[in-house]
Amino acid sequence: MSLSTSLTPPAPSVPAGELHPSAVLDGSGDPALPSTASPVGRHVLAELGGIDPSVLDDVDRLRTDLAAALTESGAQVRQIVTERFEPQGATVVAVLAESHASIHTWPEHGGMHVDVFTCGESADPVAAVQRLAERVGARDTALQVVDRGGAPRTVTEPIAEGLTRRWELGRVHHVAHTGFQKVVVAQTAQGVTLFCDDERQSTEHTQLTYHEALFWPGALLARKLERVLVVGSSEGVASELAVAAGATRVDHVDIDTEAVRICAEHLPYGYTPESLAAAERGDGPVHLTYGDGRRFVLDSTEQWDLILVDLPDERPDEPDAQINRLYEESFVQACADRLTEGGVLVFQAGSPAVWRDATLRSAWQRFHAVFGATGGRGVYIGCEEHEWAFLAGVREPMADPGGTAAARLAQLPARPELWDEVSLRHRLVAPLALRRATG
Repeated sequence: MSLSTSLTPPAPSVPAGELHPSAVLDGSGDPALPSTASPVGRHVLAELGGIDPSVLDDVDRLRTDLAAALTESGAQVRQIVTERFEPQGATVVAVLAESHASIHTWPEHGGMHVDVFTCGESADPVAAVQRLAERVGARDTALQVVDRGGAPRTVTEPIAEGLTRRWELGRVHHVAHTGFQKVVVAQTAQGVTLFCDDERQSTEHTQLTYHEALFWPGALLARKLERVLVVGSSEGVASELAVAAGATRVDHVDIDTEAVRICAEHLPYGYTPESLAAAERGDGPVHLTYGDGRRFVLDSTEQWDLILVDLPDERPDEPDAQINRLYEESFVQACADRLTEGGVLVFQAGSPAVWRDATLRSAWQRFHAVFGATGGRGVYIGCEEHEWAFLAGVREPMADPGGTAAARLAQLPARPELWDEVSLRHRLVAPLALRRATG
């Protein structure tokens, strides 16, 4: 998935509470990882509870315990300042060669707030907090670690309102602000992983699950498969699947040139640098255009047998977000108008999980309005990569989409790895909530 529309490239944004360094140049003019010669550190924020109130009011003991915990964890303590408050409570601040540490106590609540920030690798701020907790007899410890400077060590992905997911990063292959989005390619527990604006777009271990759900059901519902349009999908997997399935012409449109080239260079799936260069030249069945996908469709007079719109999720909480323009009913209609007779439109449509399915329900209503007007219908496509579902639009009556797709499976020159006739019949049935929404 990738961005495919924007009026002007937005300035890189930095979410509050996180530092994400911009890419620098390595002297060759190519984007490189952020320099790790600049200060790189970890900031640990902790809450310790279940502590004897008398300990929390004893500034001399707190001073000694903090100094010992820091020293044992590899830090160099330069000076410590203490302050006791009336009627109770204390603050202890340590200046370190590596940065600083502080304690703020609330005896009446049996707890303290602690922060330890260290630059470099000589001191371990997590160990410092853990040793302090042992020394003061804390029964409860809660901490979070914020990476500061250098290549990111984690990505905090927004999932739903009030809910995030934290990805631990291994080797970071590339970090860049492209002018349209922040792109990170890094090793995770799911293999090489692509993040755009902190949202996971695809992973080495599950990308085929995602991309086959995006491509194959729609391809099997289409009456023929000669010309395919792909909007977004910067990894290039969808374009390659279309060629393997027999398409003789694939038009791929993506606005973010740098993101597409990063994917080809660093992801072990999709375009390679060589196949991407051929697509950019139009040398072969794939013709890649860098531009606004919405404008490309609106200005086109051509028609396609299959149109795939593969983008980051719609953002209803950001009404002015450029990406939302490609989810509007008017754009769905424009895509439907560019289909051949018997052609199919497929959209990435969000998650079917009941606690985050608002965008899926909205997209379902749009597809029902656009394709129902022609006697056709929207078709739900379920995916084992449960983060996402897809919607297909057909402009003619189709009572049993799953049965139709299953019957056509043997007719194409290639077969999916993760779909068979049984899965096609079952995964093309919409959840009851969606079916009830449109009668």
